[in-house]
Amino acid sequence: MKLTFLGATGTVTGSKYLLEDENKKFLIDCGLFQGLKDLRLQNWDKPPFDPASIDAVILTHAHIDHSGYLPVLVKNGFKGPIYCSAGTADLCDILLPDSGYLQEEDAARANRYNYSKHSPALPLYTQEDAYNALEYLKPVSFGDEHPLSDMLSFHMTHAGHILGASCVTITDGQIKLVFSGDLGRPNDAIIKPPAQIQDADYLILESTYGDRLHETANPLDQLEGIINKTSARGGTVVIPAFAVGRAQSLIYYIYKLKEAGRIPDIPVYLDSPMAINVTNLLRQYSAEHRLSESECEKMCSSVIYTRTVDQSKAIYSKNNGLPTIVISASGMATGGRVLHHLKAYISDPRNSVVLAGYQAAGTRGARLAHGETEIKIHGDLHPVRADIHMLHNISAHGDYQEILNWLNNFREPPRKVFLTHGEPEAVSSFKFKIENHLGWNVEVPSFGQTIEL
Repeated sequence: MKLTFLGATGTVTGSKYLLEDENKKFLIDCGLFQGLKDLRLQNWDKPPFDPASIDAVILTHAHIDHSGYLPVLVKNGFKGPIYCSAGTADLCDILLPDSGYLQEEDAARANRYNYSKHSPALPLYTQEDAYNALEYLKPVSFGDEHPLSDMLSFHMTHAGHILGASCVTITDGQIKLVFSGDLGRPNDAIIKPPAQIQDADYLILESTYGDRLHETANPLDQLEGIINKTSARGGTVVIPAFAVGRAQSLIYYIYKLKEAGRIPDIPVYLDSPMAINVTNLLRQYSAEHRLSESECEKMCSSVIYTRTVDQSKAIYSKNNGLPTIVISASGMATGGRVLHHLKAYISDPRNSVVLAGYQAAGTRGARLAHGETEIKIHGDLHPVRADIHMLHNISAHGDYQEILNWLNNFREPPRKVFLTHGEPEAVSSFKFKIENHLGWNVEVPSFGQTIEL
């Protein structure tokens, strides 16, 4: 077998691994590059393989940095199956068309206001392209062995992180290759922890938080203070949130605070059709989360869903000067409806913006987190006068100690661990920790590097 690293090297986005065995080619994950412009431009590059030559794709989970390149792959000739869990398939049904729609909208807006260097600005792919890609999804069950070729088979185990997230194990009967995907946390408020894996010859391991520990502060306490302080001055709390996972955690925490009487009973809007659809999936996948049926129902019913554009616009006019909470995508403030809320609220000192997760370099969220006093939205600069807060302990990724604990369950060391899906400092730090704490052989691959297995 040969493994080529075509994404998530030196960055946390663009996950793509090409596995070749005899005359067969497989992709494990097929994600978009996000964040800095130089990374995003890679999405437009001709792929270093013929999409029509790929026999199958296996997805670890549905996040766009792992699945978002699928419409491009299909548009350029891929016709094989896309294997994933049932939860991942249902989430891709939501995320991929939304991604195509947002790209079409961004291109149309750039053309309308003439703030793109390209004339005309074009989307990487359309909503129709995304729907075409969905036709190739083939859900498989956790734990069952599925053939890839005469020699290769794979199975999935739960990775925590989000609904449907999986670790993927591929074997030819002699060599076992494990892709961790994104590993969840052992004590996530909603999603169950990752299943233990005990053996692998080669492990491709994420390192998003390889250089840090999550804060020990309770998100309930942090949110209580922010919401009470903001509501006391008649302000609005705007929370850019990833529609998958993060939005549901925030809803849960705010629901628990209200239930305990720790914050006032102010309106909470979930202003993201995608996040609304994902929230409703919790009812369907009860085996993957910790909530009881009644608690899940109460949580899902505790917010006001705003599906239409008119409902979204009405939030500001209806609640201006009244305490309000608005949860809206996207989580790094790179696009979507949250940009309109930031334009409306970010220049008023009564308000607060809560950044509830990792902010990749180059994103609008990262610039806010670093204290910029002006922020550009839709071509215009807006002064930042609202309070900016960071919630660090609400991540769906395990920190380095949580992942080390997960690794400790292996019966013996893999022949080699390949660290991916992390910024350079995080990867370097995590490599040192694994080598020194576990004594394992660790390599940090570069983009385009091919490994003979």
